[in-house]
Amino acid sequence: MMKSVAEQMAVIRRGAVEVLVESELEEKLRTALSEGRPLRIKAGFDPTAPDLHLGHTVLIQKLKQFQDLGHQVLFLIGDFTGMIGDPTGKNETRKPLTREQVLANAKTYQEQVFKILDPAKTEVVFNSSWMGQMSAADLIALAASTTVARMLERDDFHKRFAGQQPIAIHEFLYPLVQGYDSVALQADVELGGTDQKFNLLMGRELQKQRGQNPQAVVTMPLLEGLDGVNKMSKSLGNYIGITESAKEIYGKVMSISDTLMLRYYELLSDVDLAELQRIRQGVAGDPAGAHPMESKKALARELVARFHDAQQADAAEEQFIQQFRQKEIPDDLPLYRLETCEPVWVCRILLEAGLIKSNGEGRRLLQQGAVKLDGDKIDNPELELVPGTSGVLQAGKRRFVRFELC
Repeated sequence: MMKSVAEQMAVIRRGAVEVLVESELEEKLRTALSEGRPLRIKAGFDPTAPDLHLGHTVLIQKLKQFQDLGHQVLFLIGDFTGMIGDPTGKNETRKPLTREQVLANAKTYQEQVFKILDPAKTEVVFNSSWMGQMSAADLIALAASTTVARMLERDDFHKRFAGQQPIAIHEFLYPLVQGYDSVALQADVELGGTDQKFNLLMGRELQKQRGQNPQAVVTMPLLEGLDGVNKMSKSLGNYIGITESAKEIYGKVMSISDTLMLRYYELLSDVDLAELQRIRQGVAGDPAGAHPMESKKALARELVARFHDAQQADAAEEQFIQQFRQKEIPDDLPLYRLETCEPVWVCRILLEAGLIKSNGEGRRLLQQGAVKLDGDKIDNPELELVPGTSGVLQAGKRRFVRFELC
């Protein structure tokens, strides 16, 4: 059974930059509920490279959320538009791909997207199916749908025109073809990055001209790469490829900042809104929230399991922990051994092992998150360790002890 309109809108707004027009989308959702039919959700991808990275999956993850809400996804592979070359964000004419390149890349896209999307709720379509059937007269009629002045409202075209940089006529066709895709598919909603807003709105315009109910538009942000500053890009080397090894994906996720981790959770994770709020609280330092390190491990496991499997995710985590220990922990650690049949207060171990000068210092370090057990931060000043526990305790950056409670 579909969720209420309010519940669906809360999921749709998650991570989105804009929803245009919200009132129209809410009305579409109400109609879908009353008629018991799914909305048609479109997103287009030009197969310009053979492999996807996490930045590409932001839209795919939003498509999955629509699927989970009960809607039908139209995964559009732009084999026709890929041969034009998307001019979005470019300061020069983009070199178009050959049909052979486009088809080879399209094959790998189909293989990769179903690591996220449900094939039963996904319709894969190619825009050459309708654009390839157009005559020269049809294309001229499509070009007559808008004006040069309207095209020059687009930011990148405007800048190139003002800077006296050439704009090829075929580049003006790209937004029109993308917009016409929405007409051909009778899309109810189209998703795209913020840089695609002009093209997405062109779809609304062309649908109106042809008597269709115009699509709602949901724009998503461009995902920052590992540096937390620049857009994720293979050319910048700040990317996580979805075909990379489990070890690489896990390690790269663990390298990001807590702030960026929250961004990745919002845009890439399947956690629900309540859990997302807990993670947000933890990153903000609220003790009621989830611990950031544990959240980061959970995110790394989730992404590895998505693109590989759960077993490889567990193995990648164990390997990461072992490497972390080997890197951080000295080989010649003193051993603190205590025979006991009762739980032992962690501050007692720290004090008797000589890592702290007083219980007060131990409490303070724990509250500051400066104490680790086997590489994981512990912040409970009342923590007690049960008999049979062993491992490595760390206080501050350079004080370690290996302990055994037996």
